Amino acid sequence: MPLLIRVDVLEHIHIDDTGYLGRIREQTTNSVPSRKHLTRADSRRLGKMVGNWNRSCNSTFQKDLLPPIYGVEMCVALVGNILALWLLVTKEKKNWHTGVVFSCNLVISDIFYALSLPLLIDYYSRERKWIFGHTVCKIDRFLFTCNLYVSIYFIMCISVNRYLAIVHPFFTRKHIRPKHAKIISVFVWIFVASISSPLLYFSGVYSDKCFLFANINNKSNLKSTYRVFMVVIGCFVPFVVTFASYFGVLWVVFKNANITSLEKKKVALIIGLVCVLYTVSFVPYHILQIVNFKLREEGKPNCYVRNGFQVSKVLACLNICLHPILYMAVFDSIRAVCCRRSSNVSNLQITVGENFSKNFELKSRD
Repeated sequence: MPLLIRVDVLEHIHIDDTGYLGRIREQTTNSVPSRKHLTRADSRRLGKMVGNWNRSCNSTFQKDLLPPIYGVEMCVALVGNILALWLLVTKEKKNWHTGVVFSCNLVISDIFYALSLPLLIDYYSRERKWIFGHTVCKIDRFLFTCNLYVSIYFIMCISVNRYLAIVHPFFTRKHIRPKHAKIISVFVWIFVASISSPLLYFSGVYSDKCFLFANINNKSNLKSTYRVFMVVIGCFVPFVVTFASYFGVLWVVFKNANITSLEKKKVALIIGLVCVLYTVSFVPYHILQIVNFKLREEGKPNCYVRNGFQVSKVLACLNICLHPILYMAVFDSIRAVCCRRSSNVSNLQITVGENFSKNFELKSRD
């Protein structure tokens, strides 16, 4: 008698985080007249089709490209951010204003982010075979996600700090102190750790692979809701606040007739680079994450989306090593332009980049 498999078994196909087929929860029956069935030959054709899809998606991309890319990013990020932390602690210790506090926290989060990469490098170099156990998988996914969103939130804090310093300088000088920045920093760490903590439940090891969202079919709605929540709270809200703050800074700078055209261009350059870096680093990751998981849940995985999602994770990691390099490269020219005022100068503290704090000196004339 031929083996009969219900067509609705396809509803139980689980695709992992990269789009691979994870498992099929087999449901067999001898006779279910009210449902359509597949014969053994049909099931073999289905298996062959799925196998071909897996092989077509399982290119050498992850094994050959991701480990060395992550390795380079980790080394550059560690060297650059440790140097940035040393400069902030030693060179700015006598001028410990709010911008330095936020910048130090951003540097620390970037360092922690980089330190979470070795396990990821080993994972992809073994063709996605996890050897460190269930608990370490959960902790690794939690720390990776937590440091990602801590970085995003401190970028937002720095942008708001710049906005207040430039647009409302007198209020900032009178009411905002480093202690306030320290309190906000502690809150950011606690808040991000709290919203990332569900990953300690969702993540896990399945078939020797470490998943951000393990196979919890009966919790699919909860997982989807949580992913949308993280995209909105972890990326969209900071994105809007960051860009609104920088727009406010540009508005004030370009309205000031006492600032030369060259100085305005320099400020616009810095802000433009920050916004482009933010957009390229974080937005594709969150969009492709939602699309990838949605296609996966619908049983319509796409190789291009899966590979794009992998590239977006590389871009998200690239952000941590571009912070110090980007702003060290432009710092000298900015300082030369913005710090040559000689009379009636009002020093407004503004952090140049995410990792350094400098003074934009804006001339105020009667």
